Amino acid sequence: MPKLNVVKIGGAVIEEEDKLLSFLKDFAALKGPKILVHGGGKKASLWAEKMGIPVQMKDGRRITDAPTLELISGIYAGQVNKTIVAHLQAFGCNALGLSGADGNAILAHKRPVKAIDYGFVGDVEYVNASLYQQLLDQAIVPVCCALTHDGKGQLLNTNADTITAEIGKALAKSFETKISYCFELPGVLKDIHQKDSLIEKINEASYTELLLNNTISAGMLPKLHNAFEALHAGVDEVAIGATKMINNPIPYTSITLK
Repeated sequence: MPKLNVVKIGGAVIEEEDKLLSFLKDFAALKGPKILVHGGGKKASLWAEKMGIPVQMKDGRRITDAPTLELISGIYAGQVNKTIVAHLQAFGCNALGLSGADGNAILAHKRPVKAIDYGFVGDVEYVNASLYQQLLDQAIVPVCCALTHDGKGQLLNTNADTITAEIGKALAKSFETKISYCFELPGVLKDIHQKDSLIEKINEASYTELLLNNTISAGMLPKLHNAFEALHAGVDEVAIGATKMINNPIPYTSITLK
């Protein structure tokens, strides 16, 4: 089977133009089929503060009321997505920006209200694997933002780490699939303030221990949860680390089942 790289970029990298451009140049140089998924949460939080919109987070996930959804739709699908696409075109990578609504790429439902009301947050129901396959067959690189839709006209905020895992899972039957979660740190750290405290391998047993010891920062929890779900669903490899890891032999955190 051909190899597919599904790469998610997030964190402070998106806010720092020189780092973003360096990453996008490396991503454009990746050979073979590839998909890029991006966040934009820090930029959205910055704009929310400027506009007086409260920022509410729970376990690394954004609670999304109507004003927040309006804001992030413009940031994620507009400014961030199109800036990334334009830079990739400049690097010779024929990219196409997508939200979940475009081409019915990702269908989701609004998360039910339980202990927490997450607002307009979507849980993925369906990934249109044939759409991604058609784009990849034409050497077009999908660039996906963190928005899905419910098929009834409602956009939904969906965690970019989750979208990355769901796309990887949907295409795992057709490709040897690797997911790379890229951000500004070298990987999962024992101490978030110590960059030399990298954990180079996490399996399900050690993940449970890390959770019990409260070692993992809240923002890392969605990545690890989605990583293990993806591996159980047939994804071949999951890596978490610095942007340079996608085509350079540097240490990162490898996520495995055993």
